[in-house]
Amino acid sequence: MKALYKWSVEDYHRIIESGVLEGKSVELLEGEIIAMSPEKPIHSSRIDTVADYLRDVLRGKAKVREAHPITLDNSEPEPDIAIVQFEDNNYRDRHPDPQNIYWLVEVSNTTLTRDLEEKSVTYARNSIPEYWVVDLPDNKLWVFTSPKQDGYSSKKEITTGIVKPLAFPTIDIKVAEILTINSQ
Repeated sequence: MKALYKWSVEDYHRIIESGVLEGKSVELLEGEIIAMSPEKPIHSSRIDTVADYLRDVLRGKAKVREAHPITLDNSEPEPDIAIVQFEDNNYRDRHPDPQNIYWLVEVSNTTLTRDLEEKSVTYARNSIPEYWVVDLPDNKLWVFTSPKQDGYSSKKEITTGIVKPLAFPTIDIKVAEILTINSQ
């Protein structure tokens, strides 16, 4: 179904301020206001586990935000986890934008196709240097790098070992710590 109208980020902010979307779980993606899927316990549990692990590993180097908006060209998605630069006012006056973002993580169960396809294109076009998808159904980590206008030119499927984030090449992220829930 085609959208009848594409919303700008500024329009979206005005709609939010009006209260029309109060209590609704939505995000702006490619100019469309999209209903977000309700979170199942496995999804929220994995987000907590991964975010806690990343906070420990990145302590003092980056801020780890959970399920908060980021502002892109024609989108304001709420990635499950955003690893961003520290900001003096803790993003009190604005959401992080691409210049502030080290990498994004989506934990995916029922939205796997959207996360691997649509969101990866949106994030790449906005020059997000690295994007991870935690694939719950298949217990694997997808790592996207080398953003271009039409998507990422590198996409790796990882199930074991370590990942060295582009922004922090001396830090080892243990894949087993990201893919913990199926082994518990």
